[in-house]
Amino acid sequence: MAEPESAVALSEAVKRGEASALSAVETCLARSQAVQPRLNCFTEIYADQARAEATRIDALPLAGRADLPLCGVPIAIKDFTPLAGKRTTFGSKVYRDHIAEHDPVIVRRLKAAGAIILGHTTTPEFAYSGSTHSPLWGITRNPWNPERTSGGSSGGSAVAVATGGVFLAEGTDMGGSIRIPASLCGVVGLKPSFGRIPMDILRTQYDTLAHFGPLARSVDDAALFLSVCEGPDDADALSLPKLPTAYPVAKPPRRPKFAVSLDLDMHVVSDEVAGLFHALITDIEKAGAEIAWVRTPFTVQAAKDWYALWAYCFAGDVGHLLEGHRDKLDSEVVGLIEKGRRLDIIGLRAIEHRRTALWREFAKLLQGYDALLCPTTAVTAPPADPELQESDEIQPDGRYSSVDMTGHFNLLSSCPVLSLPMGLAGNGMPAGLQIVGHRHGDRGVLALGKWIEALRTPQFPPFPA
Repeated sequence: MAEPESAVALSEAVKRGEASALSAVETCLARSQAVQPRLNCFTEIYADQARAEATRIDALPLAGRADLPLCGVPIAIKDFTPLAGKRTTFGSKVYRDHIAEHDPVIVRRLKAAGAIILGHTTTPEFAYSGSTHSPLWGITRNPWNPERTSGGSSGGSAVAVATGGVFLAEGTDMGGSIRIPASLCGVVGLKPSFGRIPMDILRTQYDTLAHFGPLARSVDDAALFLSVCEGPDDADALSLPKLPTAYPVAKPPRRPKFAVSLDLDMHVVSDEVAGLFHALITDIEKAGAEIAWVRTPFTVQAAKDWYALWAYCFAGDVGHLLEGHRDKLDSEVVGLIEKGRRLDIIGLRAIEHRRTALWREFAKLLQGYDALLCPTTAVTAPPADPELQESDEIQPDGRYSSVDMTGHFNLLSSCPVLSLPMGLAGNGMPAGLQIVGHRHGDRGVLALGKWIEALRTPQFPPFPA
């Protein structure tokens, strides 16, 4: 019997005694260890611990497995998220030897659901970048072309999932850090509604940019992850009440209605991404959806505002590290901290005023539609070497040239956003579609995502990558 290829199928098979958790772990370990030297997606692989946990699950009676939604499923955790008793470095030389004391809520819930943690995945220092490279761990490379970036900041998680090293991986998203690598590596990435999964790893409980979420090979697997991890906890003062379970995924409306924008009226979108997007929108319309090309309220100012808030977070959360550790830090992190320190209180409040106005306009736009569709990234994967990557810039015509189109939806953080693979461009590289849902409408986004997902045959990089 062939081994199950999805988290959903594997869990069900292990629960019925038709598959072995240990066999799944061994397969994932073999793949992870095969791609690691070339792609660098893990900081550490916990092979012995994973085997021991798999053996424990296989020894459970079937009745003891019944209530484990992720029974025997190998997963990975980003090295921005602590694991009790494990080295958690945040991609930084400053924390090279840092051992975490406690599991956050999301890790406790994954473990309680029967998931088996295979390892920690790479992140840029303090998850600052849309490209995964750090002073401590080096460059994480794209499984479709190792000369290209995996994206970031959850790049290691995306690569581990794309190559079959794990069935699911955890990521964090503060400006696209789940969706960017999902797009560039050709997997599914979900930024849930703000507060849907308790976020208890930051120094503040009142950050409104940050989300936990899954990277997966299918919408069903992402939904299963969300169903395990969502729900309130006092560890996060802003966590949301639990809704009916995200899995199984609901059916979409009979004739979905989509607002559609190629460029959000401000981005420079490459021909490769535009071609994939137009082809998919055509197929979505042929499948019975109603499509309306719309104008959106997004501007270059919104991108500037997100970046200013990002710098403010760095200045407040890790700015103290400049004293005594400046030489160990990524120069870009130093620059973010210094920019954040130059922000003034009135200017920050003005950003919140513009953010509120943006939300009001976007909420109006979504009225009458089930979701907004747009690309996740404006380009396919840039070079892996950060020295060869171009900086974001405003073009002479006023349009914004950048890799991603994601940070706007962290400003509008209550809106869930799902990134789905659109296929491979002519250059052989993947890119993603963003499905942006109504405030707290996670179930709707997953339903629409599953419907659109069926219009494309899944494609994953050849093994070994």
